Amino acid sequence: METVDVVVIGAGVAGLTAARLLAGEGRRVVVLEARDRIGGRVHTDRSGGHVTDLGASWIHGVEGSAVADAADAFGIRTVEFTVGGYQVDSRPIAYHGPDGLRLDDDTTRVFSADVHAVDATLTDVVAGSGPTDTYRDVVERSVDLQGWDASRAERVREHLEHRSEEQYGVPSDELAAHGLDDDTIDGDEVVFPDGYDALPTHLAEGLDVRLRHVVLSVHHGDDGVVVASDHGSFHAAAVVVTVPVGVLQSDEFVIEPPLPERHRQALGRLRMNAFEKVVLRFPERFWDEDVYAIRQLGPEGRWWHSWYDLTRLDGVPTLLTFAAGPAARAIRGWSAERVAASVLEQLRRLYGDRVPEPSSVQVTAWQDDPFARGSYAHMLPGSTTDDHDDLAVPIDGRVHLAGEATWTDDPATVAGALYSGHRAAERVLGRDVPIARLWSGALSSTT
Repeated sequence: METVDVVVIGAGVAGLTAARLLAGEGRRVVVLEARDRIGGRVHTDRSGGHVTDLGASWIHGVEGSAVADAADAFGIRTVEFTVGGYQVDSRPIAYHGPDGLRLDDDTTRVFSADVHAVDATLTDVVAGSGPTDTYRDVVERSVDLQGWDASRAERVREHLEHRSEEQYGVPSDELAAHGLDDDTIDGDEVVFPDGYDALPTHLAEGLDVRLRHVVLSVHHGDDGVVVASDHGSFHAAAVVVTVPVGVLQSDEFVIEPPLPERHRQALGRLRMNAFEKVVLRFPERFWDEDVYAIRQLGPEGRWWHSWYDLTRLDGVPTLLTFAAGPAARAIRGWSAERVAASVLEQLRRLYGDRVPEPSSVQVTAWQDDPFARGSYAHMLPGSTTDDHDDLAVPIDGRVHLAGEATWTDDPATVAGALYSGHRAAERVLGRDVPIARLWSGALSSTT
């Protein structure tokens, strides 16, 4: 059995952040990663000579973001792309009505103003909601307060339903009323033309990362922690567990003694979502050049309603859309060709015969990834925002849970993962460590 100071389970951003900060403070750290790569749900594909982020894509707001600071310090190139948070009008968006025709500027402004009007009332309605209310419940109440006719109300209701799906990968009746409380953007959003995986690559430099080490169990007691993997066991004074909620909830990952009741209750009120990316590259552009996104309103957009123009990243005409919530569940197991045909049917409603066959199609399958079991976690009705933090409360000073689902202010993001890893490292050390040490400090020679 190998002995170290700290075992970190998972080489995603949370795990690498914790490991890097701990190693920088002189701790002997080993990072165990089940996959054959680092990054976790930050995963960049470079097949066919193209760079495609199959996992995380955006920094949702660069102001005050440690992820943005890290990217700058590491020299990672970013490109502004401020519509990733499903904003209604932050950048030029081509809206198409239920008939497929593009809305004129005046109609688009009216629609956007309607969404903002409902958003302005949502805060108070959510604050006054009951413990089991869903996001759909509070949206209905907020829309009803406007006194609009049925068609006008339906368009806004539909937009907010899609927001729930795109932001958390679930229909709004499966999301807690306050499940989008964190849905705020500070500053521009940016994406990574050379791949988001540059961030975990830099974080991992100098660390002892063991790939293809599937952790089976974590046993903790007065003599420390024993982490058993399919490649042997490790003994340590502490462990930082950064596996996703779906893995924590599975029978394949065992913590003994079991998690305390406080942690079990919080974990039971979280679920992994169904959220997949569909990236289509085309031989030529058929959509307008002055837009960041294309959206269609109306019932035809039940699954495919938003496309994001990624052409500016490498000059290749590229659209990104999401299978979110019900759509992701429905296409599970479909071939890429079948998914593409479904998407193209909707694009051709809007653009007709101008839409050619794509030159390449990529479809993710995070629901079927045994080391993720979904893209990220969401709050079930009946949950509270405290559930995120409750999950991260240290257990006997030895077991520390981290990852995006354990960060209250910005869950479901790379930022949340990074901040949670920082918090876990500080708790292991028992003292504050500046987060800037991630990109400014040298690793200890003991690692």
